[in-house]
Parts: sequence; structure tokens; C-alpha cells
Amino acid sequence: MVHPKYGVATLLGLLIASSVGAQQSEFVPVTDEMLQNPDPADWPMWRRTLNHWGHSPLDQIDRGNVSRLRLVWTRPLNPGVQEGTPLVYDGTMYFPHPNDFTQAIDATTGDLIWEYRRPVQDDNNDYVLFPSINRNLAIYGNYILDNGADNYAYALDARTGELAWETQILDYRLGGQHSGGPIVANGKVVSGRSCAPKGGPEACVITAFDALTGEELWRTHTIPRPGEPGDETWGDIPYEERRHVGTWMIPSFDPELNRIYIGTSVTSPAPKFMLAGNDEQYLYHNSTLSLDADTGEIVWYMQHVVDHWDLDHPFERLLIDTAIAPDPDAVEWINPRVRPGEVRKVVTGVPGKTGLVYTVDRDTGQFLWARETIMQNVISEVNTESGAGIVNPDMLYTGVGQEKLVCPSLNGGKNYHASAYSPLSGIMYIPLHNTCMSATSNSEVWQPDDAYAIDTRLQLPPGVENAGSIEAISATTGETVWKREQRAVTTSLMTTGSGLLFGGDANGRFRAYDQLTGEILWEVNLGSHVTGYPATFAVGGRQYVAVSTGGSLNTLSLMALAPELRSGTANNLYVFALPD
Repeated sequence: MVHPKYGVATLLGLLIASSVGAQQSEFVPVTDEMLQNPDPADWPMWRRTLNHWGHSPLDQIDRGNVSRLRLVWTRPLNPGVQEGTPLVYDGTMYFPHPNDFTQAIDATTGDLIWEYRRPVQDDNNDYVLFPSINRNLAIYGNYILDNGADNYAYALDARTGELAWETQILDYRLGGQHSGGPIVANGKVVSGRSCAPKGGPEACVITAFDALTGEELWRTHTIPRPGEPGDETWGDIPYEERRHVGTWMIPSFDPELNRIYIGTSVTSPAPKFMLAGNDEQYLYHNSTLSLDADTGEIVWYMQHVVDHWDLDHPFERLLIDTAIAPDPDAVEWINPRVRPGEVRKVVTGVPGKTGLVYTVDRDTGQFLWARETIMQNVISEVNTESGAGIVNPDMLYTGVGQEKLVCPSLNGGKNYHASAYSPLSGIMYIPLHNTCMSATSNSEVWQPDDAYAIDTRLQLPPGVENAGSIEAISATTGETVWKREQRAVTTSLMTTGSGLLFGGDANGRFRAYDQLTGEILWEVNLGSHVTGYPATFAVGGRQYVAVSTGGSLNTLSLMALAPELRSGTANNLYVFALPD
């Protein structure tokens, strides 16, 4: 019975405050050491670790019992483009909803602890293309860290949800957007931007802030300024007319080398005849960048291909220490200087929509090997010394109204759906899309509202029926260990210490696979596109698996390739565990 002195709302407020107060007294601040070697029970960042493996050592859920997984709790998520990742620390889940809405949740019950809703400007949609996207959070000290659609970096008190600091990155009217959230590299909050063309070159930046104070520490431009190295690669294009080299996914970090690794996007417009011609490089678009984490200086770069079709290269960079022994039967392009069996620190995976695997020495930037996965016709070969992709001349535009059958499409190939790596198997697991597009150059002169200046129609490659696949590729040899194809496009993946691989698709299926064979061991129909990044964690000795569904621009487009599939797009968060 409620005491007459108090209303129900007052009593609820006292209970929540009591819960938060208990959390405040027990909260252990997060350090760099904790992020660089996370507790197995936690999932403290986008891909759990700074090397982007998407791997957890937890092994309670295994091949023998995974078929018994059951739903423990679920919560609805805020409306908007939904591609969120749970951040779990010490039994509390922090989830980034669309539209800058963050909740702290009891990870075992789904009960709300606190929530924070950041104000969004009424005219935000006029300047930022997709302001609702909020893929991930970071944690450091007592703070939950994020970037807002208002183009501020900010910190919330992890115990209460109160705003601790905020620092403007850019005027949101420049069109810079936080499509990928931050990581923390030795106390620095580091993130990139997807920069709308109307923002010009100054909107295309990677930034680092002090995680405890919000002070800006460095800012690196992905379009060279006059007089800087790479300025000459834009030919006669004035600096203020250079646009759209974005870094719209989450960087990885090597603490030993003290390096940030991040990828970049296409220019605007995409066809280079509209800029200074097809013979220029236009740095640093479609590149892997290795940055000094203390200064933001570009230590080395590798440009994968000069892009005329919006085939971006901004996706996750996997940091692995592995023997290098590419199999010539599986790997088409091998650096002749590679000594088979030599152990290297590499950055690897599929960095771009072309679907090529690239393995590069992450200290020096030396190209080691590359191979194709899906059908592609834009890169005719890869220079085995430099790693630069040589463009198929038949795919180049030289004027307006030219139509090309380009494979893959601007949806990829590969897209933001993340690969995973397992140290148990030495295998990279890559979600891929089999797509092509009819792409036509539509303009002689770039217009502000036409980002890429190409008109496209999506289609399956000739003779192909399945849009989605998962390909398991050895990080050492480049060989395909197994491959699964299906009608619905596949989405982000995660591995565990028990030899399981978890992943979803755009038809609402969430599955557990055997890492070594690809056999499906468990499956559930969630009824909506599985668009969020999966995570696993443990509380009180019990392992949980979390994933989210919702509306995503990429999955909505790609489901047109399997029109008979009718999955929904509801934004929801699901958490599973074995029965007690």
C-alpha cells in the first residue's frame, strides 16, 4: 500500500533513485587496461575489443546446448534507422536507440535504470541525411560516450544518465554526421564522420577528444588541404570544391603500435570525369588510413581503388597477428616479397563494397595479399607491390548518359554488416551480398542535391539466385573453408569461445552456426530485419546473447532482390539465454 503522504509517481521516483544510488556506489570506473583486455563477461564497445574481432571467449552456450536457447527479455526501441550495438559492463546494458536516445538497462531482466534523450534540432533533416542512425556507444571512466545528430561529442554519467560534458565537432548545418560512434584509444574518444557534399572538405574529419573532459586533442582531414601531401592528387579542383571523403564507420586501435585504423568513402560526385579526370587519385578516398593515435597524423595509407560508382571502403578493419601463407589456388594477388609462414601483424578483412579481402602489414602498410569473394567487375587486377586496385577500363565513365552494368551495386558486396574473427579457428566470417546495378552517369556538372551523380537500378548478378551469403576464409591462407548462400541478405556476425558463430539476416532469422562447418545449430524467427550488431555477455555466471531488429536503409533496399520474403521492420531488442 502506498503511504498517503506519497503519490505513486513520487514513490517510483524514490525507488529509481535508490537503484541509481546503489549503482553509483558500486560502479568501478573503466580504464584503458580494461578496454584493451576486457573482462570475458563484458561487451564494452562496438565489436567487444579494439581489434574488431567481434569475438567473446564465453563458452557456456556451446554446440551441445545452443538448441535450448530461450528468450529471456525484450524491449521496444525508439523509431528511426536501427543499427544499434549493446554495450554491456558489469551487468548493465547501455543501448543506443535511434535519434540520440540512450538507455541503461538491467542486463538480466530488461528493467530500465535510466534514460537520456538528447534534443534534436527541428531542421536537422534539412542538413543531415540520416540523423537517426546511432550504431554504438563507448565507455571510459564513469562515462558513456557518444556523438549526437547535432554534431556534438558528449559524455553521460554511466550511473545516472546525466550529461557530463559536450563539445561541438562541427556545425550540424555542414552535414557532418555521426554514422559510426566512437572508440576510446588511451583515453581519447576517436570517431569519424560521414560528411555530406554540401559541407565541403572541412566537414570530412576524424576527431579525438579527451574522454574525461571533452577537450579536443586533434583533428585530421581526409581531404588534403593546399600544400599538404596529396593535395596534388585532386588536379585542378579547388580545395573548397572537394567533397565527401567520409569515414562513416568505427575505427580499430592497436595499443602496441599506438595506431588508429579507419577506412574512407567515395568522393562526390563519383564519376571522376566530372572532377579533374579519370587519371587522378583524389586522396584519401576509398583508402585504409593508419593514424598516430597521439597526433592524428597519417602514418601510412593504402588506396584500394579510385571509385567511380559509390563503392565505399569504410568498413571494419580486423587487426590480427597471423602467419602469412596465402594459397595461390585461392588467392589471386600475392606480393612476391611475402615469405610464406612469416608471422605478421596485419590489418585484414573486407574493407569495401567491392568484396575483396585485403591483408596488409599494419605497421608498415606493405601489401601482402588480396582475393575476390563475390562477383565484381570494377577491379581488373591488384598491383601486387602497392596493393592498388587497377580499374577495369570498360567500367569508366567519360561522359553523361553512359550506362554500365556494375558489380557489385552501391549496396555491396560488403556493407556495414560486420565480419567476425575467431582465434579458435583462425577464420574470418564475412557477411556478403551478391548484387549488381545498372548505373548511369546523369550529369555533366555536379549539383548539391545529387551526391554521386549516378542513377542506379539494383539487380542480382546474371545467373545468381541468392542475394546473401556467409563466407568463412582462413586469415592465414586466404582459402574458403566453407560458404553458405541464401535468398535473404546476411547481416552482422559474432563468434564465441565455444566454437559458435551467431548472425542474422534481413528475413528476420537469427542463427547459431558451427564455426568449422557452417552447420545451423539453432534458429529463431524474430519477424523483422536483424539490423543490429549481436553481442554476448555474462552476469552471475550465466551467459546471454543479445541482438536487435529494425528498419535499415541497406536491408530494405536489398530485400527487393527477394520479393517473396516479407519480414517486418519493427525496432526491438532481444536477449536470450539457456534455461535456468
